[in-house]
Amino acid sequence: MMTATGRWNTLQTNRQQRLQRAADVLGNDLQGKLFPQQRIGDCLHAVLEAGDRVCLEGNNQKQADFLARALTKLDAARIHDLHMLLSVLALPEHLDVFDKGIASKLDFSFSGPQAARLAKLASGGKLNIGAIHTYLELYARYFVDLTPRVALVAAQSADRAGNLYTGPNTEDTPTIVEATAFKSGIVIAQVNEIVDVLPRVDIPAGWVDFVVQAPTPHYIEPLFTRDPALISEIQVLMAMMAIKGIYAEYEVKRLNHGIGFDTAAIELLLPTYAASLGLKGKIASHWALNPHPALIPAIEAGFVESVHSFGSELGMEDYIRARPDVFFVGADGSMRSNRALSQAAGHYACDMFIGSTLQIDLQGNSSTATLGRIAGFGGAPNMGADARGRRHASPAWLKAGREARAGSNQIPRGQKLVVQMVETFREHMQPAFVEKLDAWQLAEQANMAIPPVMIYGDDVTHILTEEGIANLLLCRSEEEREQAIRGVAGYTPVGLTRDKRMVENLRDRGIIKRAEDMGIDKRMATRDLLAAKNMKDLVRASGGLYQPPKRFRNW
Repeated sequence: MMTATGRWNTLQTNRQQRLQRAADVLGNDLQGKLFPQQRIGDCLHAVLEAGDRVCLEGNNQKQADFLARALTKLDAARIHDLHMLLSVLALPEHLDVFDKGIASKLDFSFSGPQAARLAKLASGGKLNIGAIHTYLELYARYFVDLTPRVALVAAQSADRAGNLYTGPNTEDTPTIVEATAFKSGIVIAQVNEIVDVLPRVDIPAGWVDFVVQAPTPHYIEPLFTRDPALISEIQVLMAMMAIKGIYAEYEVKRLNHGIGFDTAAIELLLPTYAASLGLKGKIASHWALNPHPALIPAIEAGFVESVHSFGSELGMEDYIRARPDVFFVGADGSMRSNRALSQAAGHYACDMFIGSTLQIDLQGNSSTATLGRIAGFGGAPNMGADARGRRHASPAWLKAGREARAGSNQIPRGQKLVVQMVETFREHMQPAFVEKLDAWQLAEQANMAIPPVMIYGDDVTHILTEEGIANLLLCRSEEEREQAIRGVAGYTPVGLTRDKRMVENLRDRGIIKRAEDMGIDKRMATRDLLAAKNMKDLVRASGGLYQPPKRFRNW
C-alpha cells in the first residue's frame, strides 16, 4: 500500500501502533509475548480496530474457543463492523459477534452445527455473507484479497519465547499465521499450557505477537468418529456395491472418504468383504483422510499403507504414535496434520472422492445448502472436482478418462472419480433426489450471485444408492444422464417418473448396475460383515491403543 506521500510501509506503521497500544494497556502484565488470561479483553480492545478483517481459528475440530468468547464481550461501540474469516462455524460464539453488532460480514467454508442460525441471521440482515468457500479457496484468498489484519489461533502449548506447538490438531494454524504475520498483521494465540521446552516447534515465535494461556484446554470436536453399532444393513449393502462396483473396477488406491456412516461401512468392510474378493494390495492403500477410528481394522489387516490427515481425531493419539509407518508422525511421536496440504492432496493426488450430500438434481448437481440451513461445503468441492491441472497418470484416472471420452475425437486425458453415495430418502423421509435444488431459492433469499452448489454435476462420475450404481461417465446425452439418475432414485418422486424402457436399456449397457448385476447376493449384506460392530470392537482391534471420547463409551 502506498499513500499520496509515497509511503510504502503503512501496514507496518499501523502494526507498530497496535502493538504499542497493547504494551501501554497491559503494562507489567505483558511479559515478552505472554500475558494473563484476565487481560484478554484489554489486549483485544488495544489491537483491534473497527472494520478489521479478523481470522478466528474455528476448524473442523480445533476451536480457539477462549478467544471466541472474548470477542463476544468486546464493546461494540469501540469494536464493530469486523469482517470475520472462519473455516468452520462450530460454536455459538462464532455467530454471537454478529448478534451483538461486533461483526457484520462473514466469509466461511462450513457451518454444520450453526447452519440454521446462520440462515436466520443472514435473512434477518444481521450478517452479510461475502462467499461460501471451499477450504482451499478460502486459504488462497488469505494470501490475495482476504488477508487477516488480526489472527486469533489455538495451539497445544507455547514456550516462554512464544514458540508454538500445535500437536496432532495443527489443521489450519500454519496457513492462518503465515498469511497474517507476513502482511504486517497481529497474531494472538491461546494455548493450553506454557512450558519451558516444547516437544517440537510448529510455529516460530517470530510469527506470533501475543500468547495467552486459556483457563481450559481448547475444544476439539471428534467430527469423524462414527459408532459401528449405528451402521445399517442398507449401508452395508451400499458399501459392498461401492467396493465391488467402483473400487475394484477402477483399482482405486488413492482416495478420500467423506464424513458419515456410508463411508465408515466401506472402511469396516475392507478387511472382510474386500479381502474375500482378493483386493488387499489392489485398492484403498493411500489416503488423504483424518485418522478415522473405523479405519483401524483395515490398517491392522495391512490394507492401508499411508494416511495424511486434515486434522486428528480425539482418542487416536496413542494409536497414531504406535503406527508411524502409516501416519505422518514427528520425532516427538505426535502426528502433525495440515488441512491446506491435505486438501491439495485430496484434489490432485487422489484418484477418487466418495461422499454424501443432502440433495441431488437431475443433472447430478448436489448441495448441502437447503432451505433454512446454510451448511456450507467444507472441502467437498476440492475433493469432489476433477483436477484439470493434474498431469500424472494412474489406472483409475486413465480408465475414468477413457470411459468419459469413448467415441469422441478428444485428446486422451484422465478423469477423477467423484462418487455421491446416498440413500434415496434422507432423515425424516426427505427425498435425496429432487427436480430442482433448494439452492436456487436460497440464492434468491440471500442475494447470492449463483446457487450454492457443493459438487457440480459435470464433476460427478457415479451416483450410488441402495438401488444400484449409475455410471454417468458412460452417458452420451443429457437425456441418458437424467434417466440414469432417475434409475437409481428409488421410490422418490424423481425415481417414480423414470422412463422404464430407457432405464432398462441403460442397465443392459452397464450404465446402471443393480447389486445382482455385480454378483452381489443381498442376503449377504448383514452387519456380520463389519470388521467391528461397536466401539469396543475398535478398541480391541487397536490393541487397546484407541481411547474413544466419553460420549462413545457405553461400557
